[in-house]
Amino acid sequence: MKKLYFVMALLIVASMILSACGASAPTAADCAKEEVFCVGLVTDVGKINDKSFNQSAWEGVQKSNTDGVADVVQFIETADAKDYAKNIAQFGDAGYDVIVTVGFGLGEATAAAGLTYPDIKFIGVDQFQAWQFTEDTADDSANVTGLGFPEDNAGFLVGALAAMMSESHKIGAVCGTDVVPPVWRFGEGYKAGAAYADGMNATTTEVFVVYHSDVGFDKTFTDPEWGAQTAKSMMDQGADAIFGCGGLTGNGAITAAAQAGKYAIGVDADQYLTLPEAAPRMLSSAMKLITPGVAELIAAAKDGSIAAGNFLGTAGYAPYHDLDGEVSAEIKATMESINAGLLDGSIKTGVSPVKP
Repeated sequence: MKKLYFVMALLIVASMILSACGASAPTAADCAKEEVFCVGLVTDVGKINDKSFNQSAWEGVQKSNTDGVADVVQFIETADAKDYAKNIAQFGDAGYDVIVTVGFGLGEATAAAGLTYPDIKFIGVDQFQAWQFTEDTADDSANVTGLGFPEDNAGFLVGALAAMMSESHKIGAVCGTDVVPPVWRFGEGYKAGAAYADGMNATTTEVFVVYHSDVGFDKTFTDPEWGAQTAKSMMDQGADAIFGCGGLTGNGAITAAAQAGKYAIGVDADQYLTLPEAAPRMLSSAMKLITPGVAELIAAAKDGSIAAGNFLGTAGYAPYHDLDGEVSAEIKATMESINAGLLDGSIKTGVSPVKP
């Protein structure tokens, strides 16, 4: 019996030693340590689970963790634009290695933080680094990289698709503010794509594009009720395909379209996968491949290969999913041809980078 107690005691002690010696997962408190690689993400106004822009960026950060690049990943949701700098500083002061900021509105705060924290790498999603093209070196940020996308190409693709699929020859787009260049490029690209399809098919499509520029940044992307009402107004005028480009605001529009039995077109990610309430009528999505773009830049930040300035990601369109059978072989072939032309430069959208 004594021998049994002795063996049990040894097992207990051994388990305690193993627990003490085991590699416990690093936490945010360890981020100041050189051997712990930490990535923080700050959203623009809106939630991390917006099923669109913020969520796609966060999934890129999470991918860096599952890929073994980042040891610790955290996010902060911004409720008010005046908190941009404060939210970034929370990660900066904690010694994070990479800070990802999401959205055009965070551009100035990100550039300023890059100068405040020169040892931290910053990735600004949808933030163009204009200093790269000026002779003034005062604001040069060797640790800030902007991740941009050709949104006009993605908008062009789904605009062409909507025009070709529309029976009423009326389609709509409900967008966030056109003060944000990527949103402008989505909306205007949508118009241009519809016009291109009309030119190919000798049709005339009326395109309604409405930007939610009548409110501040705290509301423009977080207003699904306005999005739904605007989409309903377009459908009342005959629109049978609705593109939503603007976070929760756009989600409200495409959900309303789906509920009305019209074609819904998502944005940023393949929203068939993230917006189940609209999935049965989700024709496609204008995609910015944000998740792989963010993950790629985080990996480059860790291995030292990341370059300051601007990094151009990839855009495209999502599969037709449940509606695949409604899209003719001819339209599918045309979409592939348009996409190839946009990629090789033989087709131009004609959309200006920012609103004139």
